[in-house]
Amino acid sequence: MAHITNEQRYTINCMFDQGLKPIEIARLIQKDKSVICREIQRNSDQRSGVYKSDLAHRKYQKRLKEKPKRIKFSLSLKNRVDQLLREDYSPEQVVGYLKKNQEVTVSVERIYQYVWTDKREGGDLHTHLRRQGRKYRKRGSAKDSRGRIKNRISIEQRPKIVDARRRFGDLEVDLIIGEHHKEAIVTINDRASGVLKMKKAKSKEAEVVKKIIVELLEEWKPFIQTMTSDNGKEFAGHEFVTEMLNIDYYFAHAYHSWERGSNENLNGLVRQYIPKKTDFRIVSDSYIKEIETKLNNRPRKRYNYETPIFVMEKLLFNQKVAFVT
Repeated sequence: MAHITNEQRYTINCMFDQGLKPIEIARLIQKDKSVICREIQRNSDQRSGVYKSDLAHRKYQKRLKEKPKRIKFSLSLKNRVDQLLREDYSPEQVVGYLKKNQEVTVSVERIYQYVWTDKREGGDLHTHLRRQGRKYRKRGSAKDSRGRIKNRISIEQRPKIVDARRRFGDLEVDLIIGEHHKEAIVTINDRASGVLKMKKAKSKEAEVVKKIIVELLEEWKPFIQTMTSDNGKEFAGHEFVTEMLNIDYYFAHAYHSWERGSNENLNGLVRQYIPKKTDFRIVSDSYIKEIETKLNNRPRKRYNYETPIFVMEKLLFNQKVAFVT
């Protein structure tokens, strides 16, 4: 989808001043409604809430300029990494050293991948690592690293605004596991509105789960901000989700289910229709969609008996509306 041009921003500005709604503007300039809503939400004046085309264009150019550029692992960079590795620098030390000296670098994980590829091809870079490519664990170690998810960001670093539940786009994700752990259902909810998305997964493997998360959230992509999950290995693909959806991803503390209370509650509602010990192989995709629709249109006490869909639309298109939470 093409980006909005400066001329289109001027047109949006004029139509918005005339009182036209986003859906009407979208139809007139042949853009999706979500594109118009996101444009107004992201590029309006933060203090006054007023949308002006010149300010919007400046904000767009600033974001474009500050957007991180993908760094290519070029031959010259590989030679530099080789040099440091052969001096027995760990990949973490390589990245830290290059950053400190304002040199171009790639991620720690990318360097590890490079070392393992070199090893498979008969190279010796791995022999300069502390473990020389061997994986082992000390007996009784309290810091067992087996099964840990790499590069997790703790919920402690999540912005406080997420706790306030005043904006749409802060999501929680979980799995409901079927009988004999054969299949699963991915459930995603918005913390502020309670809107639910769900889809069946053939397995709870991280590779499967991450793709379903991205697929489910494609139409919400312009609006989503953060995602929070537990520490299950099924969410090991969080970096893929972060990159594809351009969001921040956080992990709750172990055994702190209340930190994802909305999702835990929604999973309980889903169990009304799909009881425990149900064989998910006999649960159709259409039935799961039917449950999703029912729950999204069921009035909730916490919203003064408005529906999650209604609350979502108000949060997206009328920021002054407040609900009991």
